[in-house]
Amino acid sequence: MSDTLGTEHWPVEIRHRQAEKLLEIEFDDGKVFQYPAELLRVESPSAEVKGHGPGQKTIVPGRRHVGIMKIEPVGRYAIRIDFDDMHDTGIYTWRYLYELGRDKDRIWQGYLDALAQHGLSRDPRAVKAPAKAHDRDGGCGSGGCGCR
Repeated sequence: MSDTLGTEHWPVEIRHRQAEKLLEIEFDDGKVFQYPAELLRVESPSAEVKGHGPGQKTIVPGRRHVGIMKIEPVGRYAIRIDFDDMHDTGIYTWRYLYELGRDKDRIWQGYLDALAQHGLSRDPRAVKAPAKAHDRDGGCGSGGCGCR
């Protein structure tokens, strides 16, 4: 390990592409990862999103259009990102960013699946999915679905 946080890969260049709502990081092993602002926001390492222990992660809907306002260094090991939805408490370590970039497709699909499972949306105006027919009618009567 190269430091106490287990950083193996260090950034050599960080580019904020504001118009594309994208952060691009080139690491010392030659890998270049692009992070949409939405992904960074919904996968924030903050306690607000990740919780304080296993199974406490919050699904953050409605962030399709979120942007990055500011990026600040935190020591030599991380950055803090200020988003335009006023979220600014996540500390993104180099290790976390490398893993997020490396596993982006799997993580993004997991997020999309979680939204669908909970009837949520990426769009700010449609955070909740439309109610099912039996929900609107006051319950399905079976009691098995929990809608009574």
